[in-house]
Amino acid sequence: MTLQFERAEYEERIGRARQLLRERGLAALLVFAQESHFYLTGYDSSGYLFFQVALLTADEQPIVLLTRRPDRQQARETSVIEDIRIWYNTEDADPARDLRAILEEKGLQGERIGIELDTYGLTGASHERVRRALDGWCRLEDASDLVRRLRLVKSGAELAFVRQAAGLADRALLRMLDSARPGVLDTEVTAAGLSEMLGGGGDVPPAGPLVNSGPRALYGRSVCGSHPLEEVDQLTIEFAASYRRYTACIMRTAAVGRAEPRQRELFDIVAEALQAMTEAAAPGRPLGEIDDAHRRVFDAAGHRTNRFSACGYSLGATFRPSWMDVPPMLYSGNGTVGEPGMVLFLHAMLPDESRGLAMSAGHTLVLTAEGREVLSDLELSFPPVAGERQAA
Repeated sequence: MTLQFERAEYEERIGRARQLLRERGLAALLVFAQESHFYLTGYDSSGYLFFQVALLTADEQPIVLLTRRPDRQQARETSVIEDIRIWYNTEDADPARDLRAILEEKGLQGERIGIELDTYGLTGASHERVRRALDGWCRLEDASDLVRRLRLVKSGAELAFVRQAAGLADRALLRMLDSARPGVLDTEVTAAGLSEMLGGGGDVPPAGPLVNSGPRALYGRSVCGSHPLEEVDQLTIEFAASYRRYTACIMRTAAVGRAEPRQRELFDIVAEALQAMTEAAAPGRPLGEIDDAHRRVFDAAGHRTNRFSACGYSLGATFRPSWMDVPPMLYSGNGTVGEPGMVLFLHAMLPDESRGLAMSAGHTLVLTAEGREVLSDLELSFPPVAGERQAA
């Protein structure tokens, strides 16, 4: 068996989840989020792309996993789950009927049962199957936040993995910047970062990396296709490094060949905003105050219309298609109170669309009892990537 944490840690997590079920008056939880599977039991798989569910009862009955045959061995060896049921692909297959049979076996007819709806692990079609199978048989209630809320505050063992990921992110960014030269494809820069992360013992990230050059450096998402770096160019890099599924993110915009004066002005604003955001991240304070700080700096600099409406989000152990472990997002008015052990990615992004220039910076931090700890060791500065020549 290959568990990422001590069995006692999983037992403690399962115990806290069961306690929450009892407090809410729920008899059980239908676990569809792969992140919840991983957190509660260690189960590590891409089987969430199909119908896959674990039944966690509020009492001490063993967890039951319903999955497909290709995932059985992984479930046995990566998790603490012992009761694994299989559904098979046939023309008339309906795993929701198999799920109902398990619920009936556990005596849950007529009970209030939580279900994780806000997850990539439950498609609309699969939810419709579950709804039809259980309509009138029990009462389903959205409990997407139950395990997610537990996952927000990381244990010491989890933070050790996050710190490993942060070290990989630093090294990967340096390698990417070193590889960026005029004439090099921006996809080669991506490859340099992936090589550093994977060669350092990390996982394939759950998304990205985002490496956009030229006009695409203003984009907030990655796009397909490659672009050769020009003699004078700009490069926006944002990615998550992943270690044992736990992620740490970093973001920078760099100049290739020459930095324009306007880019340096934008960098000063972005750097000031990120510093203010970092200082606003603290235990006992609403997470929305981080974005309040972000808005104050950008608005005072005359960039109210250019800033984004959120400036970051929480991180954790995630699976494709995203490294974002949300909610919570960091937006003004978010009343979620910061707690020691929360891991947050803060980013300040400032696209100057009128001039076609981009600037951004971001880093990962963990909230501590005293304040916060930035997990990147890299200096926040804005040098051109290659052969600096001062703009006229």
